Amino acid sequence: MLECGMLERDKRALVSRSAILLKQLVVDELLIQSLQADEILTEGMAENIMAKQTSQQRSWHLLLLLPKRGPKAFSSFCSALKETQQQHLHELLTQSSEKDGKEAPGVRFQPVEEPVMPTTEKKSEARRSHHADDWSQSVRKPKRQRTKRSRGDKQADRFIDSSLPLPTQEVVAAKRARTQESMEFSLDADSPINTPVLPCSSDFYLSHRHKSYQMNSPPRGFALVISNVTFDPCAAPELDTRKGGEVDDEVLRKVFTELDYIVTVHRDLTAQGMRACIEEFSRRPGHGTMDSCVVCLLSHGVEGAIYGTDGQLLQLDWVFESFDNAHCPLLQNKPKMFFIQACRGEEMDCGVEQVDGPVRTCSPSCEQRDAGREGQGDASARQRGDMGRPRIKLPQRSDMICGFASLKGTAAMRNTKRGSWFVQELDKRLRLHARDTHLADIMVQVNLHIKEREGYAPGTAHHRCKEMSEFTSSLCKDLYLFPKYQPQY
Repeated sequence: MLECGMLERDKRALVSRSAILLKQLVVDELLIQSLQADEILTEGMAENIMAKQTSQQRSWHLLLLLPKRGPKAFSSFCSALKETQQQHLHELLTQSSEKDGKEAPGVRFQPVEEPVMPTTEKKSEARRSHHADDWSQSVRKPKRQRTKRSRGDKQADRFIDSSLPLPTQEVVAAKRARTQESMEFSLDADSPINTPVLPCSSDFYLSHRHKSYQMNSPPRGFALVISNVTFDPCAAPELDTRKGGEVDDEVLRKVFTELDYIVTVHRDLTAQGMRACIEEFSRRPGHGTMDSCVVCLLSHGVEGAIYGTDGQLLQLDWVFESFDNAHCPLLQNKPKMFFIQACRGEEMDCGVEQVDGPVRTCSPSCEQRDAGREGQGDASARQRGDMGRPRIKLPQRSDMICGFASLKGTAAMRNTKRGSWFVQELDKRLRLHARDTHLADIMVQVNLHIKEREGYAPGTAHHRCKEMSEFTSSLCKDLYLFPKYQPQY
């Protein structure tokens, strides 16, 4: 049994910040597991929260529960915010609680009203139960074993510092001895940004929805992240550990959760393991009620394939085929987004001097921060049984967009502390511009900022190294993600 409820000052902190928390809080599997590990939430509570359709609804139900879960609930919640990289919300709550040092009796927790559920959602109880099953499978994992440690210890574990981060590469050539360790400057400005995903306005949604892909399902879709960081030293001795890769999958998990996707992260899979995971993901019946899907693959790679932890290759063409109109009919006419963080060859882009460009020392594009390189309509027609007319035929593969971290034959860059250049820029552009920019234009912005980046590792081959990302598209409409907007019916 928990002790009596939350301290009154802590309740007031939640009350006063509830509107901001509803808009910006990301309630995902990691945050819920952290609260379970501290015995703030029971398994049943966790399942009920994660079964909610939208991020705002999950936040609302969590905020209702916390004041009833004992005096330690507030500090545990704040610690969970830090662990899930929501530092800005942690500071917001702790500062508010400190200001309310004197406890005032009789404060009752009443957050703002629960987000309204669209009528179509209320009518689809089967859809809700399906999502509940998906979430319950994830939250029933064994609780993490945690020992009591200070906040400083937790923070130290999360960001273990070395004198200087090492550059690394997602290239598959045999390891070669390093005569001099390359250097990276760790500027605060280069850290993953804490800016929440900016919301789409109602006016923008109404003025753009008719000319773009439908994007209003709660949630928007499923997202799969496969991140290979550590490779089998016996089966794949030539593949280095992808230091910084764990930062990338956390960044992607967080940003797509904020964009209202149900995100599943798998780390360190063999080629066969990746294949089985992708097959299961592409066959999920829940795709039928969603408006899109996302697949992110992060590993060492070559042109047209990525490596499993066992050194075996998974062909990207097979990945795309798994989601085409023939093999994944539930996603026909719906946008499918792919993001590939992997090398596409061993060649390092050393860059070319701009003919009429500024002197190097004055050039803003020479950044002393990074070094190293990394080696629905059709379904309804069928239901009507209208067999008198021939059905509309679709191309084998359409409605896809794929972002690649590097050009064909070249290596991709990764910072050992802040993650890859490509994922950093993708995260930043989605957070700042998804509210009013379609995805193809966002990818152009990613290309622009990748083009301007430059490695800094004096005395090594990595010094002033470059990278150029690219994307391919068979999208047939503008793809707006309409973040945090739910139409009212």
